[in-house]
Amino acid sequence: MADYNSNERDDLQDREQYGSPKDYLEETSAEIAPPIRFSNRERHIEGEREGGKGIGITALILSVLSLFFWPILLGAVGIVMGFMARRRGAITLGSWAISLGAISIIIGIFIAPFF
Repeated sequence: MADYNSNERDDLQDREQYGSPKDYLEETSAEIAPPIRFSNRERHIEGEREGGKGIGITALILSVLSLFFWPILLGAVGIVMGFMARRRGAITLGSWAISLGAISIIIGIFIAPFF
C-alpha cells in the first residue's frame, strides 16, 4: 500500500470498518455552475413558444386585413398584437405584423382621403 498520512489512515480504517469501498479516496464537489451566455439570440431561439406563434399569425392576418378594411382600427390592433408576439418569441411574425399595420395606417391617413 502507498504511504498515507494519519488522517488518510484513519479514513481508510473507518471505510474498512463500515463497509465503504477501500479504493475510494477522492474528494468530489458540486460547485460547477452552468455557462454564462452573453448573447440573447440563443435565449430567443430556445424561448419560442406556441402562444407567440399563434398571436403572431393572428396579428399578421389582422394587419393584412387592415390594408383592405378599417385601416386605422385593424392596423393599430395588428401593431399591438405584433409587439405581444415579439415579446413571446415569434420575432419574425411580430415584425411583419407591426410593419404591415404601420403601412396600413399611413395609407389610411394620408392616401385614402384622396380617393
